[in-house]
Amino acid sequence: MKKRIICEDKYEAQKLSSIIYVKDNKETFVSGILEIIDNEIIVSLKDKSAHSILLKDKLEAESFADFIQSVVEKSSRITNTEVIENIVEITKE
Repeated sequence: MKKRIICEDKYEAQKLSSIIYVKDNKETFVSGILEIIDNEIIVSLKDKSAHSILLKDKLEAESFADFIQSVVEKSSRITNTEVIENIVEITKE
C-alpha cells in the first residue's frame, strides 16, 4: 500500500522521510503519535525523543496518523520512502 503525504515544504518532507524509515536497517523509528495540532503532527521515536512535522493541512496530518497507526501497532511495516519536492511517498506492507 502506498500513501502520498504532502508536507508544508521540501525540508519538512525530508525530515519526515528520515524520521520514519531508515533504508539500510529496514527499520521504522516512529513509536507513536503524541499529538496533532492543526497541520502539525508530533511523533515519538524509539529513542524516546519527540519530533514535530508540519504537513500541508490538518486533513493531511490526520491522514498520516491513520496510515502510520498500523506500523506503530506492528501489524504493518514500512518498506520504502521517497521524497519528491514537498511530498513523501510511503510504501508499507
